[in-house]
Amino acid sequence: MKLAIVTAYPPSKVTLTEYGFHLVKHFRLQKEVTEIILITDKTDGEKDLNFNEDGCKITVKECWSFNDYTNLFKINRVITETKPDAVLFNLQFLKFGDKKIPAALGLMLPLMCKLKGIPTISLLHNILEQVDLENAGITSNKLMQKVYGTIGNMLTRFVLASDVVAVTISKYQTILEDKYVSRNVALIPHGSFDTPTEPVYRLPVGPKKVMAFGKFGTYKKVEIMIEAIELIRKRSNEDIEIVIAGTDSPNTPGYLAGIKKKYAHVEQLHFTGYVAEEDVPVIFGESAVVVFPYTSTTGSSGVLHQAGSYGKAVALPDLGDLSILVKEEGYKGEFFEPESADSLADAIENILAHDSYRIYLAKANYRAACSLPMSDITKMYVEYFKVLQIAKSKGFILDVPTIEKELTV
Repeated sequence: MKLAIVTAYPPSKVTLTEYGFHLVKHFRLQKEVTEIILITDKTDGEKDLNFNEDGCKITVKECWSFNDYTNLFKINRVITETKPDAVLFNLQFLKFGDKKIPAALGLMLPLMCKLKGIPTISLLHNILEQVDLENAGITSNKLMQKVYGTIGNMLTRFVLASDVVAVTISKYQTILEDKYVSRNVALIPHGSFDTPTEPVYRLPVGPKKVMAFGKFGTYKKVEIMIEAIELIRKRSNEDIEIVIAGTDSPNTPGYLAGIKKKYAHVEQLHFTGYVAEEDVPVIFGESAVVVFPYTSTTGSSGVLHQAGSYGKAVALPDLGDLSILVKEEGYKGEFFEPESADSLADAIENILAHDSYRIYLAKANYRAACSLPMSDITKMYVEYFKVLQIAKSKGFILDVPTIEKELTV
């Protein structure tokens, strides 16, 4: 199977870059995949293809850019030229741009692939029905929110034109099936990027590192985390280093620079900037607690799965998709009230002050991560593609319940 994967890819700063890396990393090891056509965005640096294991051939096609109005045509041209046997889109609604027209045009691609007769699966990481448009930095205007809702319905229907739309949370499947009367939505878990050998759970000598990881400034705001640590410092002797690992969200350029200036007086506050893939294990490995300073959620959390993979205790708000993930996939954490520095301080302190509790959470999260490795997730996609290929060769159109019935035979 020659598989085309349309995704942002490191060193890209576009959303879902890291997930794209791990899709490629694990698809290339599936025996049914003979070549990957990586249809990715243009970057200044070379694409990160430094894998340790032997795998299939990867052909890189850098052809699109964030907010480029011609992405639809450029990607379509590459698909026509390379003639893949199947196409996987790694999507969310602002994948191709944060401007309405380029974002919308990019989401028409699954429909175009299906019209070409190519087996097409779209992995949709979020749905607009579950996105807080104000917290996500899209718009706070109530009228515009209604406009986005209307546009979102249309774009969702474009994506639903795929042979299969994969979502990572059961609630998303229910919403899409009920609202759009769709029978081609499959629940395929997010998966854990890596499952290293079980850690020893001991912390490095020195300050206990409390870390947040991601793209910040919209619904991920680090002020609450910094202020929570300051509260802990006032009432305990814990030696804590605050680590902000990552960059600005594309919607909030300059956010972290402003944070650095605002909290210049805070001791042991470290900003890593962009974290290269090879440095991710170090950042997580040295951390005592991974914090999710979120005011809302926009889909399944890759950071939670990473924290689990590296055996880390987490402090997270009890809201939205994070709450669902914990219940459905077996993760455990210390919950806090969103936007309450006092509540977050209590959550972090509960973990740091009781090492046996930190280790209990860390072990539970490692077990949860190991139960859904990315190798198993990519295997699921391959099985779906195999059934779709057979059906298309015979002129059949299958819905997801029929495909899943075939998979059990």
